[in-house]
Amino acid sequence: MSPINLETARYNMVEQQIRPWEVLDQRVLDLIARSPREEYVPERYRNLAYADMNIPLEQGQVMMPPKLEARLLQALEIDPNDTILEIGTGSGYMTSLLASLGKHVYSVEILPRLNEAAEKRLSDHGIMNVTLEVGDGANGWDAHQPYDVIIITGSLPFLPESFPESLANGGRLIAIVGKPPVMEVTLARRVTEHSIAETTLFETDLPPLINARERERFIF
Repeated sequence: MSPINLETARYNMVEQQIRPWEVLDQRVLDLIARSPREEYVPERYRNLAYADMNIPLEQGQVMMPPKLEARLLQALEIDPNDTILEIGTGSGYMTSLLASLGKHVYSVEILPRLNEAAEKRLSDHGIMNVTLEVGDGANGWDAHQPYDVIIITGSLPFLPESFPESLANGGRLIAIVGKPPVMEVTLARRVTEHSIAETTLFETDLPPLINARERERFIF
């Protein structure tokens, strides 16, 4: 695609996919409208950067469809002073959006090659308020807690308690919980020191986070 076609594709994505999907937060719309998603997409899928689809990464991981990324960002209500945890760096695109909205992002990726590629992309775009770490965050990542925002970019059969326990007072967490073909986007919010409120926002489908745990089954 030429630069003009990419700009047109980005505009059409916002107006035809994202805005009609109940994303009305102008900060989110403006951010996505100016963010070069094509530069975070694997080269062979560059022409599909603005399509309404999952874009394959390594080992069954994907970039979420743009409208899902936008809807999750809107639900998190990110403040410029927020400390953010992202589980699953992937391509680094969502990391870049989070970093543009919040104060600092700690992003954890289990696949070293994805981590290295994302680190280069973020550096190339001058995004410095991020700390990328390699590790298994499927059951939480408490190294820098408490977090104001937590986002998990792969689905989970259930939400481990360790994630909401890492939230600061007033903190928000987004997770996609369940099994295919129907999963629920769950928003958890720390209301008080000892209270978490959960809300189901909508249904979707997303490949699982690597090493996501199943619930233990009791055999009698």
